[in-house]
Amino acid sequence: MSCHHKPPQSEAPQESSMPKFWRSFEELAGDPAFEERLVREFPRLASVWEQSPTDRRRFLQLMGASVALAGATGCNRGPSEQIMPYVRQPDRITPGLPNYFATAMPNSDGAIGLVATSNMGRPTKLEGNKLHSASLGATDAFAQASLLTMYDPDRSQTVKHLGIIATWGEFVGAIRGALPTGGNGSGLRILSPPVTSPTLARQREALLAALPQARWHQFDPVSNDSARQAAKLAFGADLAPIYDFTNADVVVAIDSDFLSRGGASVRYSYDFMSRRGVESEKQYPGVEPNRLYAIESTYTPTGAAADNRLPLSPSQSEQFLRALARKLEIAGAAPADLPNGVDAKWLDAVASDLQSKRGRSIVIAGDHLPASAHVLAYAINAELGNVGPTLSYIESIAAAGEDSVASMRELTDALNGDKVQALIVLEGNPVYDAPVDLNFAQAIRKTPLAVHLSLFEDETSELCHWHIPAAHYLESWSDARGYDGTAAIVQPMIAPLYNGKTAHEVIAAIADPTIESSYNLVRATWQAALGGGFEEGWHKALADGVIADTKFETKTATVQGDAVASLPAIPAAAGDSTFELVLLPDPTIGDGRYANNGWLQEAPKPLSKLTWDNAVLIGKTDADKLNLKTGDVVRIESGGEKVKAPVCIMPGHGSGSITCHFGYGRTLAGKIGSKIGFNAYKFRTSHGGYIARDAKLVKTGEKMELAITQTHHEIDGRNIVHSTTVEEFKADPQGILPDAVRGPFASLLPLWEDYDKENFAWGMAIDLTKCSGCNTCVMACQAENNIPIVGKEQVLNNREMAWIRMDLYYSGDPENPEAIHQPMLCQHCEKAPCEVVCPVAATTHSDEGLNEMTYNRCVGTRYCSNNCPYKVRRFNFFQYSDTTTPVLQLMRNPEVTVRNRGVMEKCTYCVQRINHARIDAKKEGVASGEKPSLVDGSLQTACQQACPSQAIVFGNINDPESRVAKLKQDARNYGALSELGVRPRTTYLVRLRNPHPALA
Repeated sequence: MSCHHKPPQSEAPQESSMPKFWRSFEELAGDPAFEERLVREFPRLASVWEQSPTDRRRFLQLMGASVALAGATGCNRGPSEQIMPYVRQPDRITPGLPNYFATAMPNSDGAIGLVATSNMGRPTKLEGNKLHSASLGATDAFAQASLLTMYDPDRSQTVKHLGIIATWGEFVGAIRGALPTGGNGSGLRILSPPVTSPTLARQREALLAALPQARWHQFDPVSNDSARQAAKLAFGADLAPIYDFTNADVVVAIDSDFLSRGGASVRYSYDFMSRRGVESEKQYPGVEPNRLYAIESTYTPTGAAADNRLPLSPSQSEQFLRALARKLEIAGAAPADLPNGVDAKWLDAVASDLQSKRGRSIVIAGDHLPASAHVLAYAINAELGNVGPTLSYIESIAAAGEDSVASMRELTDALNGDKVQALIVLEGNPVYDAPVDLNFAQAIRKTPLAVHLSLFEDETSELCHWHIPAAHYLESWSDARGYDGTAAIVQPMIAPLYNGKTAHEVIAAIADPTIESSYNLVRATWQAALGGGFEEGWHKALADGVIADTKFETKTATVQGDAVASLPAIPAAAGDSTFELVLLPDPTIGDGRYANNGWLQEAPKPLSKLTWDNAVLIGKTDADKLNLKTGDVVRIESGGEKVKAPVCIMPGHGSGSITCHFGYGRTLAGKIGSKIGFNAYKFRTSHGGYIARDAKLVKTGEKMELAITQTHHEIDGRNIVHSTTVEEFKADPQGILPDAVRGPFASLLPLWEDYDKENFAWGMAIDLTKCSGCNTCVMACQAENNIPIVGKEQVLNNREMAWIRMDLYYSGDPENPEAIHQPMLCQHCEKAPCEVVCPVAATTHSDEGLNEMTYNRCVGTRYCSNNCPYKVRRFNFFQYSDTTTPVLQLMRNPEVTVRNRGVMEKCTYCVQRINHARIDAKKEGVASGEKPSLVDGSLQTACQQACPSQAIVFGNINDPESRVAKLKQDARNYGALSELGVRPRTTYLVRLRNPHPALA
């Protein structure tokens, strides 16, 4: 029976007053090519191989790459291997039962607390630590994917001197012999990312005390220098803002993607989304949902979550902020006009909302904006009385924090002046990401001795005399501070795979008579802090994953009287023939450090849905003026630099601006990340910040095929996302969904009996109001379920394997549409059309409501995929999973089968976790003599557990008191394509927006 069959009693979706959603410009315009693509989707997928422009060398690189791209090896049997039993059982290890250890993932903008799942001594999954303030049990996509980085076979594996294999002992002897004579450290320079490790900060102080003429530089390619400069201008001190979104009724984000960028993004997303959605009404009784205004140049996850969004270029955003400051009568604010084309009602609405919510609002500026924008935001927050209730200030978490660019300029000048006898680079990659005008690659060649500690032999390693393989944070002892100063111990989950060293050990090799281990160095740091009960405090810190009472104290911050009045004028806006070029870290591979991570490379970027590349993002109006289409190659000209790059036309992109993302154009990233995309750092200068105001685009006539997944797996003719406003919902809760969605519906398979639901009946509810499309659930699913990647060429053929597809829908004006993210996974239909067409019963239904896959039965007919109305099944056209690389075998979750070529796969609701929970419940039931039961919330799927916005809820729908059962009873709950009668167990809650009445 085909899923296109319509039961006699079912009704087609009816027209309603709800918005019409679209996914691409072609769909919106009714392009015949779009219609043809819909018709040809499954015939195209049925083709085993299609011609593509990929050359043979690149094909062999990707299909032979070590990160889950083993190549088309067919169904070959693996090599014979000998196994041996334990002679002595290791302590604390029970085969089949994982152990859990707390740790933290260090970042220059703040660490995130994690709990690592360890199977037989090897970490296989990372979750958030509920006790850590930056996590609260959730994670982000980078934390989830960092596991793959640890197991990456492309990592550096040996010490090298001038490209020749050496030893750690030889390096220690060489570095001590090469240090400048005299004992004062003159000529010694150390370059590191911002130091957020208390132990490394202690070592830094000790080294500079012993060698007072030495200099320690700190550089972050994507820094918050502007915010720090603004704090010094506004308060006369180096302070960092900490926001409390749980108390904020109104949030104004000025080019700030606070929901998905920065060391506090997980916590901010958690707090912000707690004030919206169905469950917020119970958590905050009597409190209205918050309201978010987003004024931004590039469409971001924060912009997608906004109730009111205004696309402006960066200079226009600051102009709007200055007009807002004047409207709010901020002391020193000069008269300012609104940007051209901006309706005055926007300014009136924002100002009135902020005035009415004094002490319960936040104005936040993006890190890439100039310091003047941050000063204005600080002054507005102070005037509104937000400091205290929704905003506080602490000291910078970086030890002796300094301006990254100024520090790098000082180091480059010293190198060019032959003042550096020895340079130690700790983990950064400045040859690749330093400001282009400093020409660091040329400067580093002038020092007699350059040492580089890094995970990979990268662009900087190539120009250094010594290369030291770094230990991954999951292999090493350290400590790290979170965004609010909370300290956590970083403890290893596995012995270093390649004898990597830490920054602690490298500094000890320079400064200490005897080289202590990282473990001893970290313990020594906390010996004094934890006092007499050190051992007890130490073990508690290891068990909890946080060190108690280490959060930084709040500092008093008063805006100086002339801070606003002394702000410089906004630089001239781009003319008709030029653009403001916005330079941002890539949403999936960051500043480039994750370029060799295949999971992140293949994850579609939240708004552009681009994979395996970066591109010039541009709005439709600007693209039409230049006669550009997505995939056209242009030449970007700015600051004397010229770079070729493909174009990607984005709905809602600010007019007069273009956006490029860092992280690509690497030459020595590894098999996966090298020679992909273009290097946007070539437009990053030491004086221009992250905005270049003189960019030009020149059409070259060339074209490039981009692997954009936005038009993949389209569902024709049906709105499966629904959106309304808070006011409309209050007025008529039952009228927010069309009748065609509500039912009741006749079963697609009326002859099938319903399943016995006496015990557990699993289901899921996803609140679209909370989902920001951050991709964390996609990465968590990938790590949990051993999902392979397929490479750009296969993505172009619609063959990506991710079990969760983050669909993106737009509605309204293409110049500023509303965006809605919808995680689409197997719906586990009670009347699943995929089950009846499988000739070998490889897909079946369990008595608990799961649509199950039996992989060793599957013969690859793909009938189930053709019959799935949601298009969520994935087929292994080739041997995508790497079953031969030993180190990757260590990474696999042993409780999930690794699928081979010719097998269909899909979401299982994390059946392995369900089985664990069921077994535990039965054990408890036997012990107590009662019916097996589960405490609601004790069982979480991987996507639910990782989600920072808590948009996903899973549980037993037979339990009327469970969260998921209550959500499914809400008037906002609906099943996608329920009119087909398939009865999906996964349902969605209507997206609720809370726009200002004047802007609705």
